[in-house]
Amino acid sequence: MVVIVLGVVLGAWALQQQASLPHALPLTLAWCVLLALNVGARWYLRRHGLWISKYPRLITASKRGYWFVIAALFGFTWASVLATYRLADALPSAWEQKNITLIGVVASLPEYTEHGQRFVFDVEQVLTPQAQVPKRISLSIYPPYPSRTATTKSVESTPQASVGERWQWTVRLKRPHGVINPHGFDFEAWALSERIRATGAVRLKSDMRKLSTRVNHPRYWVDYARAKVASRITDVLADKPYAGVIRALVIGDDSQISRADWDIYMRTGTNHLMSISGLHITMLSGLVFALTYWLWRRYTRLLLRLPARKAAAVAGMIAALLYAALAGFSIPTQRTLYMLMTVTVMLWLDRPINMPKMLAIALLVVVVMDPWAVNAAGFWLSFGAVAVIAYAMGGRIGRPHWLMEAVKVQWVVTLGLLPLLVAMFGQFSLISPIANAFAIPVISFLVVPAAILGSLLPIDLSLQLSHAILSVTMAGLNWLSAMPLATWQQAAPSIWTLLLAMFGVIWWLLPRGVPMRWLGTVCMLPLFSPHANGLHAGDLRVTVLDVGQGLSVFVQTAQHTMLYDAGTRYDAQSDAGMRIVIPFLRAEGVGKLSGVALSHDDLDHSGGIASVVGQVPTAWLLSSLSPQASLLQQPPFDTWPQQKKITCHAGQHWQWDQVRFEVLYPTIEQLQNITHKDNDKSCVIKITSRYGAVLLTGDIERGAESALIESAAERLNSDVLIVPHHGSKTSSTPAFIEAVGAQHVVMTNGYLNRFGHPKPVIEQRYLNHDAHIYRSDHDGAVQFAFQANQPMTVTPWRKVFPRYWHDRYP
Repeated sequence: MVVIVLGVVLGAWALQQQASLPHALPLTLAWCVLLALNVGARWYLRRHGLWISKYPRLITASKRGYWFVIAALFGFTWASVLATYRLADALPSAWEQKNITLIGVVASLPEYTEHGQRFVFDVEQVLTPQAQVPKRISLSIYPPYPSRTATTKSVESTPQASVGERWQWTVRLKRPHGVINPHGFDFEAWALSERIRATGAVRLKSDMRKLSTRVNHPRYWVDYARAKVASRITDVLADKPYAGVIRALVIGDDSQISRADWDIYMRTGTNHLMSISGLHITMLSGLVFALTYWLWRRYTRLLLRLPARKAAAVAGMIAALLYAALAGFSIPTQRTLYMLMTVTVMLWLDRPINMPKMLAIALLVVVVMDPWAVNAAGFWLSFGAVAVIAYAMGGRIGRPHWLMEAVKVQWVVTLGLLPLLVAMFGQFSLISPIANAFAIPVISFLVVPAAILGSLLPIDLSLQLSHAILSVTMAGLNWLSAMPLATWQQAAPSIWTLLLAMFGVIWWLLPRGVPMRWLGTVCMLPLFSPHANGLHAGDLRVTVLDVGQGLSVFVQTAQHTMLYDAGTRYDAQSDAGMRIVIPFLRAEGVGKLSGVALSHDDLDHSGGIASVVGQVPTAWLLSSLSPQASLLQQPPFDTWPQQKKITCHAGQHWQWDQVRFEVLYPTIEQLQNITHKDNDKSCVIKITSRYGAVLLTGDIERGAESALIESAAERLNSDVLIVPHHGSKTSSTPAFIEAVGAQHVVMTNGYLNRFGHPKPVIEQRYLNHDAHIYRSDHDGAVQFAFQANQPMTVTPWRKVFPRYWHDRYP
């Protein structure tokens, strides 16, 4: 059973690594070959029965191997069939950004941000002739653009959608498209797993009509209940600091948890507790089981009709099912739900409960129902945690003291998940065992039951008590999070290092004494070895990150690192620095930055800089901002000494590891000229190594380009150019393009951005100079490596590491 399930998981995972979906013919041939092998093996074994009795272990191993291959091929084929079906429901490229009128139902709880609301929409009818729209899309409602930075007043003036409402409105849609970076989150994979096949926004100036306040259909009943519960929590805990956490614990919606709180949970390793998890469902189900069992045993008539254990198991199962429904059936809740279902069935059939088989059944059901679950970190962490506990705690004689058992479980989970946490997040919490030791029982046994009771019944005191207990818990987590060594950061390991570390964990947990633990420790050591970037003196690596409509460039020499810009700010809770740049730096093993350069004060360049500098120690900031700029008066820059905040101007230069950095623009006079726009004050830096040069230009426009040609024409020539102002028609004059003479140019623009960048006329200018053009919307992140004894290498991430759900671009 376990071997077959692991084969199915491997097959589903293998399909998710493919650049394109397989054709039917190779899969059919593979099935035919396996069938022929099965028939041939049976015929041979019948003819040589003596050989079977002579090598029974070999025969058993061969059978298991054969069934493992069969299961893997089934998982691969099944995932391929579902992917083909789901990809067929697509928005044609010809209908992107076109006005489409449709009718449908709001199919999820709206997620509110400072800019508006976002929700899933089930399309029932397309009114625009010949338009083709996927059945399930994600829509946003934004207030008019000039008022987006205003307060909630502008948000309230726009239509407010609620789950289960039927609407008619005109929308503009795009195919699912996200940023693609090394070690980054793949939005397109997530959208496919959620069956979201287009994203877009409602056109406010179009005819909008609410056709029905409530669509009475079973698929929306659960979300109706979730919406009622969410509304009650909001009303009772209005303006409370942790109301968003209570909301997450009750209905699984963590969109209202602040970024500061998430940082605390990540540093203390308690982030798994701050939404509906398998642990909470198990605890609640256990409480209901115990209560039902206690009550059932006190009534003889009930006992004569049904044993107390079976009745309690059903009650616990129902509680788990209802709680999982409130959570929206996330992967951790599915895993726990299917395991509890298996336990209930086994109790009713009077069969012994086998933990490996029970876990395997849950694993099989999750993967068969959702093959894309293998792409989620929660899938591996949730199943991994249960597997490690079962492996380490099984086969014991006698029952240890509850305290010793709790300590051992915490230690086993921490050690067992260590390789996965390093591989997926580039960090792990050193204080996680301590934080979880008090957070798990308090939140699972006190906060969650009180929150659920107060949410489902009109008992305000219960919700308020839940929040009060959570506040005390948060005080302890805050104190632990502030410790200087709360987390350990590590570069993303190679696949072989990860596998070796996982074998080391297994050997460490084996009850074989000190020798096996020494062997396990040796196997885990490479996981924590210092990261070597492979660069030597004179080498240079430049990574132009894909941050959508914005700019962020990471520069690496043998011993130094620099970040040039950090992308945009999305809303009060997130920005490109937090979502993209910091995960990339952690995975690359960058513990500190030798310097940060900020070209100018536009939000799409400076929006993420505070997050990066607040999380990653930085030696200095070089920028064209005035000392009185608002950004420099905010954390973390407000506590910096003035000598760390350097104003960039032409003539500055430095050298790192035989790589020269020089500021070519602006001059001090141009910085002080109040008639110059921020774009034309962008800090222009040329980086020159032995093997090539890169020019970083920010958002300079025609005037700045002309000034550069006049003052530094002989120093502009470069191999790689980051195109000024994302390919705007106000930049990239023919004279500037000729002066730079770059053979490789990168345009950092967002997919179908509202500015229309890059302009076709600008692209044509570079093509006329025989330049190779890379676009962040088509190529993702682009990495350039200048190293000794080899030509410059270029790695456009979207094209070098494609997946079958990614669109292809020329």
